[in-house]
Amino acid sequence: MNQTMPSHREMERALFARDATYDGVFVAAVKTTGIFCRPSCPARKPFPENIEYYATPRDAIFAGYRACRRCHPMEVNGAAPSWVAGLVAHVEADPGVRIRDQDIRERGLDPARVRRYFLARYGMTFHAYCRGRRMAAALEDIRRGGEIDDVVFDHGYESHSGFREAFAKAFGTSPGRATGDEAIAASLLATPLGPMIVGATPRALCLAEFTTRRMLARQMKILTQRFRCAIVPGVNDVLDQAKREFLEYFAGTRRRFDVAVEAPGTPFQELVWRAVAAIPYGETRAYESIAREVGRNAAVRAVGTANGMNRIAIAIPCHRVVNKNGALGGYGGGKWRKLALLDLERGPAA
Repeated sequence: MNQTMPSHREMERALFARDATYDGVFVAAVKTTGIFCRPSCPARKPFPENIEYYATPRDAIFAGYRACRRCHPMEVNGAAPSWVAGLVAHVEADPGVRIRDQDIRERGLDPARVRRYFLARYGMTFHAYCRGRRMAAALEDIRRGGEIDDVVFDHGYESHSGFREAFAKAFGTSPGRATGDEAIAASLLATPLGPMIVGATPRALCLAEFTTRRMLARQMKILTQRFRCAIVPGVNDVLDQAKREFLEYFAGTRRRFDVAVEAPGTPFQELVWRAVAAIPYGETRAYESIAREVGRNAAVRAVGTANGMNRIAIAIPCHRVVNKNGALGGYGGGKWRKLALLDLERGPAA
């Protein structure tokens, strides 16, 4: 089980109470029917001994279960539970506000539940989200010419030293030297195949990953090392463009991404990613073909590894790389997503 999952007892209680606040935290699979559901599914509940719990729909699918046709656990409508929306709205109204566990309890919520939900859906705890949002707002004020003295206290910091320490930890520089290039703005994008975390510098898109990817935390760590800056909740013009183009892609109205892309890696990884980015919409290439294209005929396995390390799903279309016999091969977002993306690009006939 995923370490962010609730206890077995808590999941069982949430399932039988049809508690929608746990939607997205886990899914429940029924051994006797072969179906998995959201916790809030209105269908009649099975006997407890017939239930298995999984962190993600992906895990349930690879365990042999199929999605419930009543609660549609694979679909994402973009609307967070009301309690999540309330918390996020509170932070957005005043990014400098400090929300403690006691404040969360006063809203009738369990801090541990909030932490698990944010970890599962956003890849960070709620408190980390708050810190990132506060610091992102501070950076924006500095970029606009704000005085350090004003920024310190306007964003909830109690002293200059505390602010400078937090700023340097987040952005790797001093507040006086900060520019808009020193943070990756990231936000959640709801897609028909599940939520994605999309991130961009003011120059280019640099992150697009499904939140259920097991390597997501590692990829985000590598990203901060490559760009030498932090990933913080926020928006910028590049991120807005990227999210718009992803939605157009899923709607079937876009075949090529126009947003600038920046994907630093090892020299070999960059060779592979450039070759993959050149695969036309609706077509596939074998790993062996990519190996020949980059001049490393015998490096088929290394090509597969590099392809799997791609941090910008779909825009760098690693889903278009398959085995030479036509089998799907691996995919960090799950084979079912790879098949869905290829079917989308093949059109209605698929």
